[in-house]
Amino acid sequence: MSETVSKENPSAREAATLVPPVDVIEDQGGITLYADLPGVPKDGINVHVDADTLSIEGEIALDLPEGVESTHAEVSLPRYRRSFTLSRELDADKVNAEFTHGVLKLRIPKAEHALPRKIQIAVE
Repeated sequence: MSETVSKENPSAREAATLVPPVDVIEDQGGITLYADLPGVPKDGINVHVDADTLSIEGEIALDLPEGVESTHAEVSLPRYRRSFTLSRELDADKVNAEFTHGVLKLRIPKAEHALPRKIQIAVE
C-alpha cells in the first residue's frame, strides 16, 4: 500500500523517502556496504544500529537561490532511508563508516565466533 505524495498531503510527503541504491560485498572477514547518497552532506547522514537492524538515513540539501522556484525536479523527496537486518554472524558493535563523494561505505566485521579458525591437532 502506498501513500500519494503531493503538496495537498504534507504528512505523506514527510513520511515518504528515497531508497538509496546499495551494493553489499561479503568476504571472509565481514561485509562492506556502499550506499549512494547524492546531495547529502556528511552532517546530514544518520547511521544507527538498533538490536539487529542497521538503518541509514540522509537528508538532502538542495538549496535554491532566494526567490527562485523549481519548475521541474526529478529529486522531489528530501530524504533517503534504508534498513537492513544484520545476521548474528556480524559484529554490530564494530561498524566503521566513511563518506566520500556522495558514497557511504560501511564495514561490518564478522563476530569472533563466526570467523574461520584453524584447529590445532595434538600429537601423542
